[in-house]
Amino acid sequence: MQSALQEALTATSHAVERVLEPLLAVPSGSEARVVEAMRYAVFSGGKRLRPFLVLASANLFDVDRKQALRVAAAIECVHCYSLVHDDLPAMDDDDLRRGKPTLHKAFDEATAILAGDALLTLAFEILASEETHGDPMVRLELVKALAHASGHQGMVGGQMIDIRAGEGGSMDEAAVCRLQQMKTGALISFSAEAGAIMGHAGKKARHSLQGYARDLGLAFQIADDLLDVEGTPEETGKATGKDADAGKATLVSLMGVERARRQAELLADQAIAHLAEFDERASLLRAVAHFAINRRT
Repeated sequence: MQSALQEALTATSHAVERVLEPLLAVPSGSEARVVEAMRYAVFSGGKRLRPFLVLASANLFDVDRKQALRVAAAIECVHCYSLVHDDLPAMDDDDLRRGKPTLHKAFDEATAILAGDALLTLAFEILASEETHGDPMVRLELVKALAHASGHQGMVGGQMIDIRAGEGGSMDEAAVCRLQQMKTGALISFSAEAGAIMGHAGKKARHSLQGYARDLGLAFQIADDLLDVEGTPEETGKATGKDADAGKATLVSLMGVERARRQAELLADQAIAHLAEFDERASLLRAVAHFAINRRT
């Protein structure tokens, strides 16, 4: 199943890039530099996990694949914007991302800020288009859900909590879980529920996918924190050991490596249990839960 998952992730990456390629065509004017920077951020590899979750959840409800791919492209734009801004000197100040110089190193800081802004706004342009879904209420719900997941009640709010924690604030396990559910989990939750929104799914199915995404997102983040402790820059494509150097509280630092690993495994199992009502079409979603905690990148 893991080989099938890897094939599906690769296929997702190629398909999403085909959607984004014409949307990021480089113009002839002076604004070309920011589009080149956007392309650098988007077409530099990555797992494309969030787009994959959109497609996999859409498959559960027989959503048109071309439409689902546009939502997948939108979430990847938001994710890439978040990485560009996270890497900035005022944020995590990273020099390496996906094995390459971060965008502000490859271009410059001002261009990186603008490229991130442009990727974020492009995401909502994609969602608002009639090509994404024929029902305007579905488009509106997608826009609203992604805005909520991306903003101060989701990813941005989680990043703010993370910054404050790095300034010396004390955090217990519950506080760290809340941080991670906002910073990492919110976009994963949107991705897993997007297919249900597009497919007009009922409350029960949406609740199941929300539970799946909640546990998957936290398991994914614990795995990320374990890689920061145990991984190498060659494996991860970015600097490691930064959380400890910055004195940031993570579930790994609070629980210890072995307990954190067991917690990630438990969360992966819980995520899979939420999919009990779905048939074999959810098999790749189940495989993702194991992939999330066993990856080395």
